[in-house]
Amino acid sequence: MHLAIGTWQLAKTRLNAECQLLIANCQVLFQIMFKKILVANRGEIAVRIIRACRELGIASVAIYSDVDRAALHVLMADEAFPIGVAAAAESYLNIDKILEVARHCGADAIHPGYGFLSENAKFARACADTRAIKFIGPSAAAMEIMGSKTRARQEMEKAGIPFVPGTSRGLESLQQAKEVAAKIGYPVMLKAAAGGGGKGMRLVREEKELQSALEAAQSEALRAFGDGEVYLEKAILNPRHIEMQVLADEHGNVVYLGERECSIQRRHQKVLEEAPSPVVDPDTRRRMGEVAVRVARAASYCNAGTVEFLVDHEKNFYFLEMNTRLQVEHPVTELITGLDLVDLQIRIAAGEKLPFRQEDVLIRGHAIECRIYAEDPDNNYFPSPGKITMLQTPAGPGVRLDSGVYEGWTVPIDYDPLLAKLIGYGEDRSQTISRLRRALEELFVAGIKTNVGLFRRILGDEDFQAGKIDTGYLERLLASRPDAVEPDRTQEDTANIAAIAAAAFAVLDSKSKAGDGTRTAHAEAGSSNWTKAARVDGLM
Repeated sequence: MHLAIGTWQLAKTRLNAECQLLIANCQVLFQIMFKKILVANRGEIAVRIIRACRELGIASVAIYSDVDRAALHVLMADEAFPIGVAAAAESYLNIDKILEVARHCGADAIHPGYGFLSENAKFARACADTRAIKFIGPSAAAMEIMGSKTRARQEMEKAGIPFVPGTSRGLESLQQAKEVAAKIGYPVMLKAAAGGGGKGMRLVREEKELQSALEAAQSEALRAFGDGEVYLEKAILNPRHIEMQVLADEHGNVVYLGERECSIQRRHQKVLEEAPSPVVDPDTRRRMGEVAVRVARAASYCNAGTVEFLVDHEKNFYFLEMNTRLQVEHPVTELITGLDLVDLQIRIAAGEKLPFRQEDVLIRGHAIECRIYAEDPDNNYFPSPGKITMLQTPAGPGVRLDSGVYEGWTVPIDYDPLLAKLIGYGEDRSQTISRLRRALEELFVAGIKTNVGLFRRILGDEDFQAGKIDTGYLERLLASRPDAVEPDRTQEDTANIAAIAAAAFAVLDSKSKAGDGTRTAHAEAGSSNWTKAARVDGLM
């Protein structure tokens, strides 16, 4: 009898514990999840975040500068507020104004997207200091560790992470630079400690170039980042640039989601990305992923982040840096894993645990992303702002378009000229390339110039199709035949096409009217608007 009572009491205790756990989980789901998120960005990434909010049932708030009043992210958001004049420093980079809007509209979280304030530790700390607005991203402390490349190298050295030989602190003198360069051997690379995007970076092939390169790098770093600190490392010529996506929650769980090949770059800026990399085998992926997880743990990292590596011709990989934000190229990882990274970012920031373990992450198929920019290939890819007078977007199997523009909108000169990201997905790399080439043929933007022709050339190149790429690939491709990039159709071309179509319709109509007057219903259907639209499409 006593045994039965004891068993019943034990069962009751376990049931109470399970009920309390269920209640706690429900509280996390229904009470902690945000009610309203302010999107502190613009363009296609703002649209992407707004869509994720809508799927989660969360109200979205857009901010906009004077020139973005009619932008797509403003039209899509539940609420929108002006933030200032066109200059980014007085609008999308104005921390005080953004927090003022967030408090005014009752937002309980801010998603910074990428660019602007996404890696600004001061902004993350300012959100935390309000105690009412959650920053959807890592902590300010993690940003500060990884924001300085020299400090990041110091922390990685402590954690035993492999990185390119060089200095772990800023150079103090030209003499020190000469001594380090002589020790590790030329060529060497000078890099800004606080920057990225190629600014404050100089390749030095021999000692006589070192002084002028150091002075130029320090000066450029100071202008670009307000910090002239420069460090030196061994230059790995034409490596592959491969990055590993990581996710970390607030409960100590960290996973990696596979790699992205980002070697196709122009002036140290990524142009085309793919996942998985054509050269990374399962064992290398595992080893690289495990290192990326160690990097995240060393920085006490939380939320989405990317650990970047340089990979030499022997497939040795070295830590380069960590981007403490969502990446532009995140869609290729989403497609091969089936995961929604923005949704997971929001859930992690709301306090939820990662809903899967490392062994649950599976990679299926292949994805490639093209960054569609408003830029002029005939003018050294200089930005090409203006009104989009016509826009035809691709669709069909394996095609995704993350866009921030629409027909009739004017692309401003004031910001990064990224219009959209065209992503192809297939069972393998060959099918993905075929689908993306077809999608690029369907994509048509009139009124401005774009870099679409560049992608047509890349995807049709034999070396690219064979996966023979590195960070010097695009420079070699453009140097081989600089005039071979297929130009985009211009507004004049569009007008000519329209004139040809009108003439064709006139001839067809005149022939029809010259008949015997006994036109059938089938003949009437033959001159319908749908048929005429098809003819226009065929002519274009």
